[in-house]
Amino acid sequence: MKSISIDIETYSSINLARSGVYRYAESDDFEILLFAYSINGGEVNVVDLAKGEKIPKEIIDDLLDDEVIKWAFNAMFERVCISKYLGFKTGRYLNPSSWRCSMIWSAYMGLPLSLEGVGAVLGLEKQKLTQGKDLIRYFCIPCNPTKANGGRTRNFPEHDSEKWERFTEYNIRDVEAEMLVQEKLSKFPVPDSIWKEYEMDQIINDRGIAVDMPFVKQAIAIDEDSSEKLRSIMQDITNLENPNSVQQMKGWLNDNGIEMDSLGKKAVSEMIENVTEPYKTVLELRQKLAKSSIRKYTAMENAVCSDKRARGMFQFYGANRTGRFSGRLIQLQNLPQNHMRDLGEARGLVSSGNIDVLDLLYEDIPDTLSQLIRTSFIPIHGKKFIVADFSAIEARVIAWLANEKWRIDVFAGGGDIYCASASQMFNIPVEKNGINGHLRQKGKIAELALGYGGSIG
Repeated sequence: MKSISIDIETYSSINLARSGVYRYAESDDFEILLFAYSINGGEVNVVDLAKGEKIPKEIIDDLLDDEVIKWAFNAMFERVCISKYLGFKTGRYLNPSSWRCSMIWSAYMGLPLSLEGVGAVLGLEKQKLTQGKDLIRYFCIPCNPTKANGGRTRNFPEHDSEKWERFTEYNIRDVEAEMLVQEKLSKFPVPDSIWKEYEMDQIINDRGIAVDMPFVKQAIAIDEDSSEKLRSIMQDITNLENPNSVQQMKGWLNDNGIEMDSLGKKAVSEMIENVTEPYKTVLELRQKLAKSSIRKYTAMENAVCSDKRARGMFQFYGANRTGRFSGRLIQLQNLPQNHMRDLGEARGLVSSGNIDVLDLLYEDIPDTLSQLIRTSFIPIHGKKFIVADFSAIEARVIAWLANEKWRIDVFAGGGDIYCASASQMFNIPVEKNGINGHLRQKGKIAELALGYGGSIG
């Protein structure tokens, strides 16, 4: 079967790390600068698109032909970017079934997720060129206008022909290194079943998830308003120029006889229980301001494509010891829980930007916004999200294996094992979203940790 190994160098004003490749390739100024390729492991050729060269028609045909296997290191980047180059509209991309990723192959073997790292571990004869990062910064992202560069905001090949020549060599070397990775790992092939899973992962990433952007923008605006109010209250109490500064806050606390090595969530929570006013209030305000989960709204704004769908949310084989998917960008696998009974009402107030009523009804605006994050994701018109999950599957399996009768009885009776565990731990009734419901999470932690080797420390 014919195969082609590919590496591309690109330009876009969109921050790739912050927005992901789908949004990156959507930018009006996106372009492929260099296209290096090798057919069936032969000599590497490079097409200098930045200087007006064109990708040969037979190579374009190969890219569109699902019978030709395309190889790249982090192949999703090449596949999505080339789809844009070929004129595919947002939401349509080259079929992933004919793409293979040597990064995934490396991850499957427990190797690093970077070409440089893999090359070092495998001792490749031709390593990835280390000067690449500087060249990418020079040619692939906007530059700051200065008097020295004539006020330009982008570097082109003609601005430094020597660097461009090295950049071309770098592009070629990446294909050479990627092919050497394939050669080194050839005795340990990835099973077809894993490649089918990879294809499924790419389809999921291509499809993305719809985001209610008007709601997200209102949430960001309300968070900014709430944060400014909290900062103002802290300034009135502490007289600090920037009460959100860790250094300034630690200094103020120290001046008042409260020594803290860290202002992390755990340290602040513990100290709140041991101080008097006004220090307790200041630390509580500090906790509200530091609520990092609200940043997910900004992550949505950064990642969402022109059709209001966020894509590229998962990394296949991101945890290379277990093969587990990893979250990217918005981190959909790590969304804050919600326990509000009036979730719909709160969401409506945020959607309408009704800050005054929110302030009146909800004591902790950052926490309210955090609990509403899951509601940002919406089905397309006329559809519904149907959520399915194996209920406490880990706890069920371990109870059955251990023949722990009281746990088996809880499951048989349709009970909530995490609530049941918490009830036994604290000797009080615990009901999900009811009496002492906040303790359910502690029951869950104990149930899972102790069942799978957890202990003190």
